[in-house]
Amino acid sequence: MPLLSYPLILASNSPRRQQLLKEMDFNFTVKVRPTDELFPTDLSPKEVPAFLAKQKAEQFKHDLKNELILCADTVVVVDNEILNKPANTDEAKAMLQKLSGRIHQVITGICLLNETETQLETDIAEVFFRQLTDNEIDYYIKNYQPFDKAGAYGIQEWIGMIGIERIEGSYFTVMGLPTHQVYELLKPYFLPHISLINAEVNEQGFV
Repeated sequence: MPLLSYPLILASNSPRRQQLLKEMDFNFTVKVRPTDELFPTDLSPKEVPAFLAKQKAEQFKHDLKNELILCADTVVVVDNEILNKPANTDEAKAMLQKLSGRIHQVITGICLLNETETQLETDIAEVFFRQLTDNEIDYYIKNYQPFDKAGAYGIQEWIGMIGIERIEGSYFTVMGLPTHQVYELLKPYFLPHISLINAEVNEQGFV
């Protein structure tokens, strides 16, 4: 398990991000503060996720004490249009119909904040959807309620299993957390440690 020199806080309610960070063997706590997810209209879609991730992180800036704040934001982009989280069934269906039979981009931005530094990273994956039928879209929305997901779908769910032909880029970026980038950002904060196996060997007097 990577041990960090400072406590790590994940500022996200996303079950997927929490799951991925846990599976990376990091110890962390979850704290979320309200943020207006607004961004300047002149930002390109590629710039939006990192901008929003930074906004979320900066809610902790004024009372930060020896902690690492990790935030992320994900957008789905098709025809240079950002598809946010759908507000209802009709919006979800319209989004999935727009993605059906098309290639789109999933862009995830991350922000790591400490008392002295703010670091941003962005990762992009291209997702290839086959043509979906209305029955498939209706079934997915009814049974999986994807209203908390950008673009109205989760790649790890039924619709991803039956509808996504391939992706170019990181699967985890599409899930909402580019784990390879998170690992690289956290590496400077790793504490040196000796594995349990080596410790046991040394106790037995072996070199």
